[in-house]
Amino acid sequence: MGKANEKRSTIVALLLAGSFIAILNQTLMITAIPPIMQEMNITANSAQWLTTVFMLVNGIMIPVSAFLLERFTTRQLFITAMSVFAFGTLIGGIAPNFEVLLVGRVIQSAGAGVMLPLMTTVFLMIFPINKRGAAMGLIGLVISFAPAIGPALSGWVTANYSWRLLFFIILPIALIDIVIAVFVMKNVTEVTKPKIDVISIILSSFGFGGLLYGFTAAGNYGWFEAITFVSLGVGGISLILFTARQLKLKHPMLEFRVFTYSIFPYAVIIGMVAFMGLIGVETLIPLYMQNMREFTAFEAGLALLPGALVSGIMAPIIGRVFDKVGARWLVIIGLIIMTLSTLAYINLGPETSFTYLTVMYAIRMFGLVMVMMPIQTAALNQLPKRLIPHGAAMDNTMRMIAASVGTAILVSIMTTSAISAENRPDIVYPDIYGANVSFIVLTACTFIALVASFFVKYTKPEVDYEEKEFEKASNH
Repeated sequence: MGKANEKRSTIVALLLAGSFIAILNQTLMITAIPPIMQEMNITANSAQWLTTVFMLVNGIMIPVSAFLLERFTTRQLFITAMSVFAFGTLIGGIAPNFEVLLVGRVIQSAGAGVMLPLMTTVFLMIFPINKRGAAMGLIGLVISFAPAIGPALSGWVTANYSWRLLFFIILPIALIDIVIAVFVMKNVTEVTKPKIDVISIILSSFGFGGLLYGFTAAGNYGWFEAITFVSLGVGGISLILFTARQLKLKHPMLEFRVFTYSIFPYAVIIGMVAFMGLIGVETLIPLYMQNMREFTAFEAGLALLPGALVSGIMAPIIGRVFDKVGARWLVIIGLIIMTLSTLAYINLGPETSFTYLTVMYAIRMFGLVMVMMPIQTAALNQLPKRLIPHGAAMDNTMRMIAASVGTAILVSIMTTSAISAENRPDIVYPDIYGANVSFIVLTACTFIALVASFFVKYTKPEVDYEEKEFEKASNH
């Protein structure tokens, strides 16, 4: 028993460290973009690709992860993903020009895209069902804490040192993780060696990649540009063909039948709104603070930090509470807190204090922690073990798309509302009015998720397998 727990703790620590640096990278470049633009003599639209391409490749890799988890052992997959990520990090750190830096980000995100579904699946495999909440709470800590400290960390580093240091802070952590994994990582997932369906991989890449890029392009260039239309069109058609193909295949690359399990569809919708809100608010508040109020990038990052700390402290505690009471009431209360705290942002003005922004964000993050991991764990607990990799990949993919779509929609609502408000004499600050309209839309979305949460029924967890099963798997 003790030996099993020791092995389990090591696997948990390795996966958490790997996923933390992978997710941290999503937001790490945001405040580093201005100095990179200056050094490499590039436009804001080009520099934006450093963040866009990371989400794009991530969004392509996550659906493929379900297939990879059935094709390769846990150990092979973890060491390969972390090695690819470390190699990309090194290239990014020493990049002599923008093109090489972009290649580094692509390689980084190819490794990072596999990490989150891998961690989710392994945690659900190695913990009995009545302890999964606490385990998934640790994932919640990583998911909400890592992206939130990214802007503050990169703001501080770029203000005092070179942006290249951002890569060299992460590289040693990745390398240490790989070295330890070589000696202690065990195989816990089931390898069924499914056949590679090249058409599915191509359709999935064009489908999810096209949608993600289309919505990001809408946020950057506008909804009526050719690039936005083409990307969304290619993405939409590819995704329809991909879904149809998966439903016909005997061993699909991504199993869409997970949506037939009771609360899974509701859980995915709630998770999508929660994650869209997380990334959306993390985008809107710095935009409001830096572009409309002339706060520095570091101050904007600092405003998000207490919220990150709240989520980091509360995620493991909420996980333990979930194990005792289930998801239903946690999610309902969490969404009520999120709806009210988002509502608090619809009246921003030129005098709104730093303290108000920071406190309301921290309260919102407290609500978010009660929603994100409990709803995902409740959904994945419904699935038989063979479908867990598919459920984890599906849920993570949908959240990724929601973040991209949501951010694009919220930013474009903000800009179009600001432009239309310029002709209205009753509105003194059109740009701040645009930000307020975006928060009204986000409040409405969060309220819809709150309504959906009443359909999540409480199911009493039953212990579905014992410690010895983990012992058996880890000795392979």
